Amino acid sequence: MFASTAELACKLRAARYIVDPVTLSVVYLAAQMRKPLLIEGPPGCGKTELAYAVAEAAGAPVVRLQCYAGITEDKAIGRFDEALQKLFLETQSENLTKDWNGIRQRLHTLDFFAEGPLLRSLHHRERPCVLLIDEIDKVDQGFEALLLEVLSAWQITVPKLGTITATTVPFVVLSSNEERRLGDPLRRRCFYLRFDYPTVERETEILTTRSRSESPRLRGQLAGLAHALRGWNMEKPPSIAEMLDLAQALEILGTEEISHEQRDLLLPLLAKTDGDRKRLMLRAGFEGLVADSKRYRDELVASGGPGKMTARGERPVLAEGAA
Repeated sequence: MFASTAELACKLRAARYIVDPVTLSVVYLAAQMRKPLLIEGPPGCGKTELAYAVAEAAGAPVVRLQCYAGITEDKAIGRFDEALQKLFLETQSENLTKDWNGIRQRLHTLDFFAEGPLLRSLHHRERPCVLLIDEIDKVDQGFEALLLEVLSAWQITVPKLGTITATTVPFVVLSSNEERRLGDPLRRRCFYLRFDYPTVERETEILTTRSRSESPRLRGQLAGLAHALRGWNMEKPPSIAEMLDLAQALEILGTEEISHEQRDLLLPLLAKTDGDRKRLMLRAGFEGLVADSKRYRDELVASGGPGKMTARGERPVLAEGAA
């Protein structure tokens, strides 16, 4: 997919994804060695976005398997289209007695199989795709076991259909929010990355790269506010994507600096549970968060980073973890 780590870095940068050198190397090795990539970390720290950034960098489509409790093999692999099989039998009624064995074999081919994400990713004929198995921690161990054949042999065995071998090997990203511990057999088959929320400096770089804000000081304060909120034991800490939404909202409003007087306006953007809303409604609490956001920003400015708080448009340095 990529000729070198330098090419990968350049293309990820063009996809506006900030990545640290270790992550860059692991992604490159996973692509070269055809190894799945397992990424664990809290919700909203950039795990899923990495899969889309790699796909954009490679010019490849994304095939997504969204995991959830109770997901079935039919949803992941696919199933025979009984209506289409019935229609075919009706058109072949004259030949049923003459060539029943041939017709029965024809019924159990891919022509009559509605492919799910796993089979579709192996059967992608044009070029390798990126297979995103999102929130794998939500499924049980039985479903985990279903994935082992795909992730080790790049094939799927389906009753009546047989074993389907990959025509192209996908680049696989598995994301986990760590709701439960994944099994060792799955872990052994993957390269492993741990993502956490970015530092104030790294999030400022992400905001510089991904937001439309023209104010370096506002971007620094937004990153500082995100850091303060995530350290405040919120029920639902803000994700990187939500901070990008906040940056866009402040741009629309023409806001150059966040103040505690904007509390009621910002509540719908920052508090996503009733408990968090009530906590942010506390005057001293929100005032303290805004004060912390300014302090983090000022410390960032004093330290000369990131990129010496350069204006939008200058290329950021490689950064840690996520966008």
